[in-house]
Amino acid sequence: MRYQRRSNEVVSGLILIVFLLMLTGCGGGTPSATAPAKGKAAPAEKKALVAPKPAEKPEVAKKEVPEFTYNPAGKPDPFKPFIQLAATKTGAKGVPLTPLQRYETSQLKLVAIIAAREGNVALVEDSAGKGYFLKKGTAIGKNDGKVTQILKDRVVIQEFEQDISGQTKQNEVLLYLHRPEEEGTEP
Repeated sequence: MRYQRRSNEVVSGLILIVFLLMLTGCGGGTPSATAPAKGKAAPAEKKALVAPKPAEKPEVAKKEVPEFTYNPAGKPDPFKPFIQLAATKTGAKGVPLTPLQRYETSQLKLVAIIAAREGNVALVEDSAGKGYFLKKGTAIGKNDGKVTQILKDRVVIQEFEQDISGQTKQNEVLLYLHRPEEEGTEP
């Protein structure tokens, strides 16, 4: 019983809302002028269709709204990512990276150092066992590293890293030559 009474109230409420919507949408405003027939209308009819000018109303003082301008100077670009996720495949000067620049210096193993009159030469291996020769000034590592010294037992590499705040810091990395006597695994 209660369910039927409540459903009747809901239905009558919906009918009332639909009726009010139809009433407000069906006019109530000023009648619009009808469009002239397709044929040529007489000049008298054209004048009759033009609405008479209403009496001039005194103009209300308009508020002056200042024009807004945006100055992006000193503001970050909202479309530029905060963190660069992909490593660049070219160096800072647009030169393609060498195979040694695609590795971290910690991924390389110093295998041998060759003493020469022109300067020492070092041999490093990657994880796959492929060897590379290093001379003083050779670019190495992902952090723009350069070989600064090749000593008889180690290689000194200067790297430049950027921290979170964007400051560049110089870092010295050493690759040591491991001899079989020191490791104790081979006689």
